[in-house]
Amino acid sequence: MNNKEFTSELARRLERSPKEISDWTASLLTIMTQQLGEANPISVQGFGTFEVKKKVERISVNPTTKQRLLIPPKLVLSFKPSSLLKEKFK
Repeated sequence: MNNKEFTSELARRLERSPKEISDWTASLLTIMTQQLGEANPISVQGFGTFEVKKKVERISVNPTTKQRLLIPPKLVLSFKPSSLLKEKFK
């Protein structure tokens, strides 16, 4: 399901205009992005938790040249599904 299909389905279910739903989802994503940018986790009851984690610096080896490379630390987005969501996909 792409964004247009999602917006249309949500508009149909909520009996709202697709434009209104599109504005709502844009606002939701803006708020989520802002909160994750500030390293605040986001928990959605019955769905799961989004959080930003820091991956530590590590050493990697190029298998062809055997050259060792230092990979710098970075921030990654992680998602942990709720137990309810996990149960639906067993």
